[in-house]
Amino acid sequence: MSRNRARRSPAPTVAAMDVPLPSWPSPLRGPWLTSVFAVVLLAGVPVLWVTGLLSYAAYNPDLAPVNDKTPGKGLLGFYLFSWPTDPYWLYRVTQGVHVTLGVVLVPVVLAKLWSVVPKLFALPPVRSVGHALDRLSLLLLVGGGLFTFATGVLNIQLEYIFPGSFYPLHFYGSWVFFGAFLAHAALRLPRTVRALRGRDLRAELRTPVSRTVAEPPDPGSGLVSRDPAPPTLSRRGALGLVGLGSLALFVVTAGQSIGGSLRGTALLAPHGRDPGPGPNGFQINKTAASVRLRARDIGEDWRLVVRGGGRTTVLTRERLERLPRHRSLLPIACVEGWSTSDQRWEGVRLVDLAALVGLDHDPPGVFVESAQPHGSFRSAALRDNQVRDTRSLLALRVNGARLSVDHGYPARIIVPGAPGVMNTKWVTRLTFGEAAWPA
Repeated sequence: MSRNRARRSPAPTVAAMDVPLPSWPSPLRGPWLTSVFAVVLLAGVPVLWVTGLLSYAAYNPDLAPVNDKTPGKGLLGFYLFSWPTDPYWLYRVTQGVHVTLGVVLVPVVLAKLWSVVPKLFALPPVRSVGHALDRLSLLLLVGGGLFTFATGVLNIQLEYIFPGSFYPLHFYGSWVFFGAFLAHAALRLPRTVRALRGRDLRAELRTPVSRTVAEPPDPGSGLVSRDPAPPTLSRRGALGLVGLGSLALFVVTAGQSIGGSLRGTALLAPHGRDPGPGPNGFQINKTAASVRLRARDIGEDWRLVVRGGGRTTVLTRERLERLPRHRSLLPIACVEGWSTSDQRWEGVRLVDLAALVGLDHDPPGVFVESAQPHGSFRSAALRDNQVRDTRSLLALRVNGARLSVDHGYPARIIVPGAPGVMNTKWVTRLTFGEAAWPA
């Protein structure tokens, strides 16, 4: 056998394998357009992240197991602090910003993914150990981002089709996403700055479709088409389309948080619709029917049990009505981003109820239990600072009328700055002092 015939043929290259590759002919793709979308996300995602962390802290998850839907968080709860009651609108603002911004950023996220999609299909998929790590970080970024945004949007729409509870899924998914986002931003920031400096934004915004051309070849990015098709949209048009998409989502979502006359524009928000007239005509998250509340549990035999300091007091609704009553002007704000305007609540202060069992000096936190037979947050723990705030009430009336059943009759908690689910409805038991709380 000859030496030439004994030699092995070289391994076929990717090109020689004739692998059918997707065609990415858009002349708009390139480092500059991708970098513009990246800058928007670089400004928006940290705000989204911080407000999400604040949303989690508002539940005081380190206070009691019943408040903590992510008991395995470990070091991820390093930043937790006692949630304040001032300003009273704090949770309304932070959660409204979190939800509204998350929805508004959806078109930007999708546009950013569109702009880099050629890289997701690049061959060979792995060229080196470093490249493998880069691809893994990209997988965590894209997968974590899509998962976090998807679970958030589904929760806003009250579509609970998750393979588990929303809280841990969204919490852990957001940590994966933001960790990958930080790493990706740090690695790509120099390239992003170079790309933005390479083209003038004002010039691009003045360039019509007829004069739109592909960016110069950039083998390092892998984004510029080798054979660009004629443009059907300018970069100005692409940016405008994404901007209009975000603006439209803002218009049909933000009203549920802003309230007032804009509430009627929240067409995509389940709680944006008109809740009806009358003193109890404001948004409701969980109705009595949805939690299968039994009429006998809130009927004539209803009693409020107040425990603490080794003492127990049992109160009827009539006796509660005879106790000194106070008023508070407070909103209800929920994790889905919706909130009400300030409502006029009337009831017995939590500090006065603590005094009934001898805890009239610096009363401790309270464990609140509901007649709700099952479901999340049928009970909740409140910190001592929440109990001691004189605006914190066991409310019996709202806007001059008796509470409706769906709003918590015969009595509900209302605390300034607390998430809606912490303002327990259909209250049956108050236990002051952590030592007496159920495990």
